[in-house]
Amino acid sequence: MRAAIYYTPEQDGDLARNAADWLGRDPFRKEGVGEEHRFSSQVQSPARYGFHATLKAPFRLKDDASIDDLRLFFREFAARTSGLTIPSLVLQRIGRFFALVPAQRVPELDALAAKVVEAFEPFRAPLTPSDRARRNPDALSDRQRELLDTWGYPYVMDEFRFHMTLTGPVTGAQADEIETELQTRFASHLGNPHPIAALALFVEPEEGGPFFVDSYSRLGT
Repeated sequence: MRAAIYYTPEQDGDLARNAADWLGRDPFRKEGVGEEHRFSSQVQSPARYGFHATLKAPFRLKDDASIDDLRLFFREFAARTSGLTIPSLVLQRIGRFFALVPAQRVPELDALAAKVVEAFEPFRAPLTPSDRARRNPDALSDRQRELLDTWGYPYVMDEFRFHMTLTGPVTGAQADEIETELQTRFASHLGNPHPIAALALFVEPEEGGPFFVDSYSRLGT
């Protein structure tokens, strides 16, 4: 089993429902949701993880740490951590995939992500050689390899960019079609403030299987 610390919006909110309909699954539930659409094959990769933004990337627990220990620490961490608001969300193409991102960098959000990475590090087992190889270190910058070896993930600290992924890789004319579709589906969220009011502990019960919300805690409560 692997665990991860993600941001995901509240299950009953409009953004979570829209994302679940688009991805075809809700990480709060075991069964699928929504109906297949013409772009369903392009969302299989993000659907496995559920709609989220990565803060602490998936990790295996150390031998001397239990999931109960992690749950308790997660709740305590959330209670002593303040929430924040992203002033404006936009749809952006990042490389070959689409995601919802802040219109501008939000220093408080970057600081929260760094705090999560550091705080949960004592629970993370070291990367195995296959774990490291999966990140394709030869394609990373020197700084990203340093972060991978230090924190188990290359896109943290100064390399962190908050994003809530909506597709797998797309190219060509199909990318233009998907962008138009996403602009329509998520129109009510684009250009508007978005609160980061809770964190989620996700788990992957079986390797290679879907991730689910194990615990959900509001910040500062």
